[in-house]
Amino acid sequence: MTTAPDDLLPSTRRALIHRLAVAQSEGRAPSVVAAVVRDGRIVWTGSRTSVEGHGPDADVQYRIGSITKTFTAVLVMRLRDEGLLDLNDPLEKHLPGTGVGDVTIAQLLSHSAGLAAETPAPWWERSSASLRPELSDVLGDKPLLHPVGRLHHYSNPGYTLLGSLVEAVRGVSWEEALRTEVLETLGLDRTSAQPVAPHAGGWAVHPWADVLLPEPSEDLGVMAPAGQLWSTAADLSRFAVFLAEGDDRVLSAASVREMRTPSAPPEAGDWRNGYGLGMQVTRQDDSRTLVGHTGSLPGFVAGLWISVEDGVGAVTLVNATSGTPAAVAADLVRIVVEAEPRLPEPWCPLPEVDHALLELTGLWYWGTYAYGLRLTKERGVALEPLRGSGRAARFEALADGTWVGLNGYYQGEILRVVRRPDGTVSHLDLGSFAFTREPYGPGDAVPGGVDPEGWRGV
Repeated sequence: MTTAPDDLLPSTRRALIHRLAVAQSEGRAPSVVAAVVRDGRIVWTGSRTSVEGHGPDADVQYRIGSITKTFTAVLVMRLRDEGLLDLNDPLEKHLPGTGVGDVTIAQLLSHSAGLAAETPAPWWERSSASLRPELSDVLGDKPLLHPVGRLHHYSNPGYTLLGSLVEAVRGVSWEEALRTEVLETLGLDRTSAQPVAPHAGGWAVHPWADVLLPEPSEDLGVMAPAGQLWSTAADLSRFAVFLAEGDDRVLSAASVREMRTPSAPPEAGDWRNGYGLGMQVTRQDDSRTLVGHTGSLPGFVAGLWISVEDGVGAVTLVNATSGTPAAVAADLVRIVVEAEPRLPEPWCPLPEVDHALLELTGLWYWGTYAYGLRLTKERGVALEPLRGSGRAARFEALADGTWVGLNGYYQGEILRVVRRPDGTVSHLDLGSFAFTREPYGPGDAVPGGVDPEGWRGV
């Protein structure tokens, strides 16, 4: 008997619940709930609690803090895809009068706008939103702390501006836009701006004694787009699938891939971590890339990580002010990936033979560097060095008969076939580089020409 592809092995499930149990025990968490998705489906959920016989399930709401920022970024990307704004637009174009209108929308999304990390005192997460009714109250007298566009500096006020941007362009509240455009469409019925029972209460755990203190749950007001949301392990799992695969009803696969791509330089000395457009990017043990977001508000901490390459994601929610749910979620991904490596797709031939493409395959030379060109699905090609790492790249076919680079050095660069007057192939042009069938062959279209005496010995 074989195990169904969607089922986790009993040993994997045991390892997952063990990791969760250790996290709850050593982290002294009132409760923790987690879920794992694989290849688009929830394949495991688990929980641990300090209340005997009362374990939360994947439908219990917890506050998710800054994971809210990823939802806000999705709304902004939808505006971009609809042509209502450009990510390079200055904020002033769509939301005038903020005093920081020269920063771009992309810089706000990637936390590189130079804005302060927090609002003026008192601590906004634990005080009434009535103290900051306007954007000017959020930004304060000195909103810019760093040169614009030069540094990744995490900014909660920056995402407040993005939420207000959504409201200005859409003409509805941030909450209404989120509900109608994202939550309802993706079926995230248990994600909301205000808690809906069943939901967990937020607690602080004393650092030196096993005692609890309830944390206040403030409505964040204008700061809501930076951290307001409540959600469940099941809903965030479905959101994780969307962030990995896209959904044309909300954002295309290309747009969510753009969100997952690092857009801001990492902080000095922290080269393992980066930030895309509303998504964190990190390297786990130098073996895999994880994307997602972490979150915290008084009484709650949360983590959501996805290994897109492995098709595995995990969510961890804790109702305590401090803890390491992001590390736990990353460990849950690692456990599944290492215990049950993803099966490769079965090889199958291309559906049809295009002889014009087939003649392009094989050996090509950039100067004296040897490359191999092979065909991929949907008329794409891959160009790979035959020695060393080099500048390998995959290319997607365009309607005009050229290809565009998808990764690495040649990402966004155009590859085209240059033909002689008689129709035969002269060379490949890739971003002005000439790839020829021979290394500096006589008569080849090599910039600067080829010595007429050709190759020689000493």
